[in-house]
Amino acid sequence: MRCLICLLILLAGLGARAAEDWQSALSRMPLGGKVAQLNRTNCVKVMLNAFQSNDVVKALVFMPGATDEFYMFRRAKASLTNDAPTLLDAVMALTNQTLITVTFRPPLLLLHTAEDPLEPIMVIKDGPTADRLEGRLFLPHALFNDNDWDYLLPILRKHLHVSFSPELHSIHSWHFYRHSFAGWNLNGWEALEAIAMAGKSKFTVERRHVTFEGDPRMMAVPKFDHYPE
Repeated sequence: MRCLICLLILLAGLGARAAEDWQSALSRMPLGGKVAQLNRTNCVKVMLNAFQSNDVVKALVFMPGATDEFYMFRRAKASLTNDAPTLLDAVMALTNQTLITVTFRPPLLLLHTAEDPLEPIMVIKDGPTADRLEGRLFLPHALFNDNDWDYLLPILRKHLHVSFSPELHSIHSWHFYRHSFAGWNLNGWEALEAIAMAGKSKFTVERRHVTFEGDPRMMAVPKFDHYPE
């Protein structure tokens, strides 16, 4: 009976750790240094660099609506009052003080606005290729900050061992957004999903080939009013 009780306690502890939420995971990730305000000059870089490996969230992705708030509209600013803020403090500050919101779509944590589609378009025409992508490690630590398709393409080819289109310097990639996301131990499929979410694109998996295209969907018209005080 005593052994059974000990086993139940152990299983309960393992279950509690397995059920950890993304908020708890981010609360253990310091931003580093004293950051009083998140704005267009520092926010994306600071938050991506602060994202650490954990058992809950595999990637932090800035979607196009979120980056537009900083780089196109130049209006997103969020104050941090903690002396030693964490990545969770930064996420909460953005969601409380800007039009940016957060959605956990396991294993990706998405920073976005109402205009961003949260369900990527992913078409599988060859199951074995999709299975190989899922079983292959992309990078132990992926960190991309405002990088275009031409920057990502050679990395994808090297690590995923399939061909891709568009080719380098193709006009078909001109409408992809620049990519900003950080990830730890993403498999190939998860990496493609993060890239699609960050670049507002969709992809089709064929035999040993993946084709990316622009995603024309816009879920809401961007707001142009001021943030609430």
